Amino acid sequence: MVDADQTFVIVGGGLAGAKAAETLRSEGFTGRVILIGDERDHPYERPPLSKGYLTGKEARDSVFVHEPAWYARAEVELHLGQPVTSIDREARTVRLGDGTTIRYDRLLLATGAEPRRLDIPGTELAGVHHLRRLAHADRLRQVLAALGRDNGHLVIAGGGWIGLEVAAAARGYGAEVTVVESEPTPLHHVLGPELGQLFADLHAEHGVRFVFGARLTEIVGQDGMVLAVRTDDGEEYPAHAVLAAIGAAPRTALAEAAGLNLVDRAHGGGIAVDASLRTSDPEIFAAGDVAAAHHPLLHTRLRVEHWANALNGGPAAARAMLGQTVSYDRVPYFFSDQYDLGMEYSGWAPPGSYDQVVLRGDVGKRQFIAFWLKDRKVLAGMNVNVWDVTDPIQQLIRSGAQVDTEALGDPSVPLESLV
Repeated sequence: MVDADQTFVIVGGGLAGAKAAETLRSEGFTGRVILIGDERDHPYERPPLSKGYLTGKEARDSVFVHEPAWYARAEVELHLGQPVTSIDREARTVRLGDGTTIRYDRLLLATGAEPRRLDIPGTELAGVHHLRRLAHADRLRQVLAALGRDNGHLVIAGGGWIGLEVAAAARGYGAEVTVVESEPTPLHHVLGPELGQLFADLHAEHGVRFVFGARLTEIVGQDGMVLAVRTDDGEEYPAHAVLAAIGAAPRTALAEAAGLNLVDRAHGGGIAVDASLRTSDPEIFAAGDVAAAHHPLLHTRLRVEHWANALNGGPAAARAMLGQTVSYDRVPYFFSDQYDLGMEYSGWAPPGSYDQVVLRGDVGKRQFIAFWLKDRKVLAGMNVNVWDVTDPIQQLIRSGAQVDTEALGDPSVPLESLV
């Protein structure tokens, strides 16, 4: 049983941390709950930063997990704008940037990830941007609007989900957009070449220019402003702003300094946790983007940088902190909205893990479901402009059963009948 005089500390002011705090209270924990975030904003969700808020369709207040008054009502103590600088595992304390020391009985690390930086000349220029935090989105919204008014050019380094969503938002403002991607298609490592090409075609139809098989080597500027970019194939492209969208790295420095077990970068990085999201220290847990968890269903260690993992992982960690039996085996899930295309992806099918892709529906009309299979077992599914199918897709993945691939590709056969 958890005693009322215990203190649970949560480090990280994102969705995982906020939902963990909410869950501690909803599960009846009456001790102190302290949530520490290094940003001054209250905990918020990240998908709107590259979707609705960035496009101007959603208000700023819509991004917050809870209204500010909720934290006082729930007796969750907030320390905002305060980084945690160290963890003393023996004393069970965390030290804040202002020197304050806070004791914990159990600790949750939900420190998230940070954008990877371009290591090329010119990154110090004012027109070079990243998108990870609300302050980044605040600034980028203004930049995209200005580019649209002035017929300006945005160059995006990286053709992943963030790069493509920002490209769509930028085109909505009227900006000229060039995406520089080292692979032969966008999303190449996520979707493979065939479906990556679908997204290339979608963006090309909306006026986005792609440069494949190339990397930025220099950002050219004058008087502190961006003028152009150069690539390793010797080309130069006009640019008034550059977005570095080349991925994110888990924020593990705090855990590393405290001596917690980590996963090396070659295997995805992150803080190593078991299926209950417990670290190598039995009183410390990790959740969200930073946690590399042993996945009971997929039989591998997995670090997932998507909204649903923070939404569900924070509560799972909170329940484990309370001593409940937890086996965090959620099927990975994410979604994206670009122009008139909406999609949801469930599962895990990294390059080399599958031997067949089955398509169900009309790919030409962009209304279909794609399935990635290995030995006729569904590893992942992506529904594009087809809705209310996430549950049966995830049931197929969970079942681990071999399926009739012809029936799988036939829209007249209910997915539920294949489970």
